[in-house]
Amino acid sequence: MTHHFGVLIPSTNTTVEAELARLPSGYQAHFARLLTSTPGQPFSPSRDEDIDYQSKLLGTAKVAMVLLMQTSASLFAEDYDQTVSLRMSAAANGVPATTSARAVGRALRALGVHRIGLVSPYSEQVNVRARHYFAKKHGLDIAAVEGFAATDSYLIGTLGPENAREAFARIDRPEIDAYMVPGANFPTMASIAAWEREFNKPVVTSTQAALWAMARELGGDPISGYGRLLEQMPAD
Repeated sequence: MTHHFGVLIPSTNTTVEAELARLPSGYQAHFARLLTSTPGQPFSPSRDEDIDYQSKLLGTAKVAMVLLMQTSASLFAEDYDQTVSLRMSAAANGVPATTSARAVGRALRALGVHRIGLVSPYSEQVNVRARHYFAKKHGLDIAAVEGFAATDSYLIGTLGPENAREAFARIDRPEIDAYMVPGANFPTMASIAAWEREFNKPVVTSTQAALWAMARELGGDPISGYGRLLEQMPAD
């Protein structure tokens, strides 16, 4: 059985399609792109009308779930996850929908970790929002933050795994239970397993967590090679 799912990404994202091309044959992603609601603010939420229209088109492909791969969008309003998930679901014939930010928070809790090292490609301003969001919405203790201070999505797409690996090394200490790497335009999938082996801690990223949320919802099989989260498929 193949699980067909829809993926909404910002129009500037150059990474997610390549990341999801790594999936085994039991999973098939279908993509749509969104424009930002606030030109000049690259990490702000996408336009509601784009979300509605593109979710509707994904619904015509009979996808079983819709994922919004724009983690930063959830950081700008307290009720964004719930509101946008309802919009996506309604437009796509009532199928389940969620955001990558919500998936990251849920995934970390499912792994049973609490004290988190946040390794982020975002600017300092967006990292402040991320700390608040994950603490308030998901009860996580953000014990350390290391950012790459990217000013736009294009720059995030040019970052490499060595940026995250060096950041882990700078903030690593015994009391940190796991690492979080938000930002779906930052390529992570091929590196997660190596990071976990080196630092002996779970690593949860936006794209990986969204896949976990989808697989848990649709009853998909574990996916090997991309870290503990997808290999173990813990229930939340």
